[in-house]
Amino acid sequence: MNTNQKYRNAKEIIKGLKNVVVAFSGGVDSTFLLKCCVDVLGKNNVLAFIGQSPTFPVREIEEAKLLSTLIGAEYIIEETSEIEDINFKRNDKSRCYYCKNHLFSKAWKIAKEKGFLNVVEGSNLDDENDFRPGRKACIEQKVVSPLLMAGLTKNEIRVLSKRLNLPTHDKPAFACLSSRIPYGIAIEIDILKKIELSEWFIRSLGIRQVRVRYHGSIARIEVSKDEINKVIEKREKIAKALLDYGFLYVTLDLQGYRTGSMNIL
Repeated sequence: MNTNQKYRNAKEIIKGLKNVVVAFSGGVDSTFLLKCCVDVLGKNNVLAFIGQSPTFPVREIEEAKLLSTLIGAEYIIEETSEIEDINFKRNDKSRCYYCKNHLFSKAWKIAKEKGFLNVVEGSNLDDENDFRPGRKACIEQKVVSPLLMAGLTKNEIRVLSKRLNLPTHDKPAFACLSSRIPYGIAIEIDILKKIELSEWFIRSLGIRQVRVRYHGSIARIEVSKDEINKVIEKREKIAKALLDYGFLYVTLDLQGYRTGSMNIL
């Protein structure tokens, strides 16, 4: 099946839902999904739900608000409470399950209060190949994944996003800040803030794809391989900033950015 047919199928799936709350992060997938929902159902039948949490950078929330407005969708921002959940804080392999449970529970609460029939989210076909404990929460809470159901891949979503003039078509992949902390290390707000500030500073220097992996007193910086030299050139500024944020040692991972690179303790 080609990309255009998958796109049509996704819109048909959305059309059958009548009205939706979109779990919206402002990433590539959820932005494309929100645009599709508004185009198919009309803005009065779509609500973007943005979860606010210490695990999600403030600047990402601001960007999600701007994207919602650009697309023409009403949005609502609500605090999620995963950081108060001991199951989430202990940070085992099911961390994402507990996080998504809180997110979808809040989305459904809003949907019922506002009279919406469905909650949708932006998983794509490529996510099926990754370790995604959050999918369990999605299935349990009957959250619909139109892009996955239509068989759209990440690359196809980027291609279609560019066609629709969405500014996220080439946005680097992003995951919640808790993914920078090794399994077994308790998730604390001060650690998340340290990571958030560090990543934002590095991005402010013109480096697009970055992860600051937390290893106690050590910050392990991952950037795309074509940006490693940029980090080396600006190493003194980066080191000073991260030391000011509370790290004792600042390192650069010469293997470059890759998903799932945290050690399992």
